Amino acid sequence: MLAAALFVSPSHAAEPAALTMDVPALQNEALAAGVEHVYDGPWEYFVGGGVAAFDCNGDRFPDLAMAGGTNDAALYVNRSMPGEALRFAQKDSAFPAEARSKVTGLYPLDIDGDGHKDLVVLRVGENIILKGDGACGFEKANRAFGFDGGREWSTAFSATFEKGQRFPTLAFGNYVDRSAPGSPFGTCHDNVLIRPGKDEGSLPDYSEPQAMTPGYCALSMLFTDWNGSGTPSLRITNDRQYYRGGQEELWRVDPGRPARPYRSSDGWRTVTIWGMGIAETDLDADGKPEYALTSMGDTKLQTLDDEAEDDRPVYRDIAVEKGAMAQRPYTGDDIKPSTGWHAEFADMNNDGRTDLFIAKGNVQQMPDFARFDPDNLLLGTFDGRFVEAGEPAGLAQPTRGRGGAIVDLNMDGMLDLIVVNRQAPAAIFRNLGARSSEERNPVPMGNWIAVELRQSGSNADAIGALVSVRIGNETVTRRVSVGGGHASGHLGFVHVGTGTAERAQVRVKWPDGEWSAPYRVFAGNFVRIDRDADHARYWYPIRLDDERTDEHAASANPDIRQ
Repeated sequence: MLAAALFVSPSHAAEPAALTMDVPALQNEALAAGVEHVYDGPWEYFVGGGVAAFDCNGDRFPDLAMAGGTNDAALYVNRSMPGEALRFAQKDSAFPAEARSKVTGLYPLDIDGDGHKDLVVLRVGENIILKGDGACGFEKANRAFGFDGGREWSTAFSATFEKGQRFPTLAFGNYVDRSAPGSPFGTCHDNVLIRPGKDEGSLPDYSEPQAMTPGYCALSMLFTDWNGSGTPSLRITNDRQYYRGGQEELWRVDPGRPARPYRSSDGWRTVTIWGMGIAETDLDADGKPEYALTSMGDTKLQTLDDEAEDDRPVYRDIAVEKGAMAQRPYTGDDIKPSTGWHAEFADMNNDGRTDLFIAKGNVQQMPDFARFDPDNLLLGTFDGRFVEAGEPAGLAQPTRGRGGAIVDLNMDGMLDLIVVNRQAPAAIFRNLGARSSEERNPVPMGNWIAVELRQSGSNADAIGALVSVRIGNETVTRRVSVGGGHASGHLGFVHVGTGTAERAQVRVKWPDGEWSAPYRVFAGNFVRIDRDADHARYWYPIRLDDERTDEHAASANPDIRQ
């Protein structure tokens, strides 16, 4: 996932902000695009329902892998023409049979450093690591990687590259222990942290997991550098429906030491919610992120307390003052509390401000919560607050959302939206542009840039890097992350809206803390930044003879001088 931020002025206004910005026109093209997929199953599949958006064949267009629950997981290869209607082709038998069944979530990550995206598959039962071949084919790699996928019910995942490690550290979040006496209540499984071992061979060794106990029924987790130290900790959000005496968690993961939870003596405050999804952003560009935590009833938006001492994770909730609670349906006559799942920050209308998407939907038929509970699109305003735009954007659908992803599927510079729904077809919303009351058809939105990072050696995708974009007097940042959301992840171009600005200055803080030189770029472009080169390069998505290629642009792509 990618965290987003914009420096904005604080506001304490109590009234909701008006829709004075561009509202993206989102059109569901899933069926027309060739994607007909349903996440289904009994109570083990009330949670989960994720999607992985990533490039599985080297053309840089995002392909989609979707969890199916009791239906088969499926891979849809992107065949869209740049800037045109979405088109996908399902690839039969892309995954081995055992990796297609009982799937709750998927996350892309190049684990073995061969340049091809692999997939971590979360399941009700054995978790599976699928090694990608670069042509949208996958094979099970559990044995090759020394990975015991366990037999738990897994619902959360995150990964990071620790200092000095060639391969990533993996964290798995587990839900209810179905075999325990008295299940499901008070019977949460422990979570698991797995470091890659000391083997310096060509493959990682994940044979020595650490149990993270106690577990409180995790539904989302994210490695996050909460204090700007350069060493990410592991944030876990938990479903209080099933634990006893539990809370939200932050685990300290120092290199070479066993992970341990932050406690009250460290400044950690007990928060108990029906935690389901987590997203990270940096609203004031101070280097210390805020967190959106979805739940049943409302969304928390936590920020590090101004009075907190150094290295003490003391947080306060600013959801009310920022207009980000999203506690009830914004349309219809059902006034019962909402149920939030996947959360993700992104700039959906390219105005340079941070927006927040939340997938919504009743767990199944819980009578105390809204039955008609449409997904939220909270657009960022000039004063740092959020205003609801789900209905005019086209998201007021009678579905039960679960996982999701925000990526540019047809490479037109406008972010599209994938939502996996429970017991209903997945939605793929194409962003058509700004919806205007004065124009019959959508009109163009603001400018944008999209940045791809590369570095040699391990962690070629620069997981943990910070992309900083200077737009006039403001700065927008994106963090390259694997984890968060709800059972869903994506890797690829880092998207930043630039509003009316036609130029921007890009710098990268690489995972080891070293800053790149600044690159001055023109908006409306895809930019590739290679750490080992002394320049960046534009990339143009062009499709030739029904296949896309990078080679056509070798002479046309100009260098971007510092």
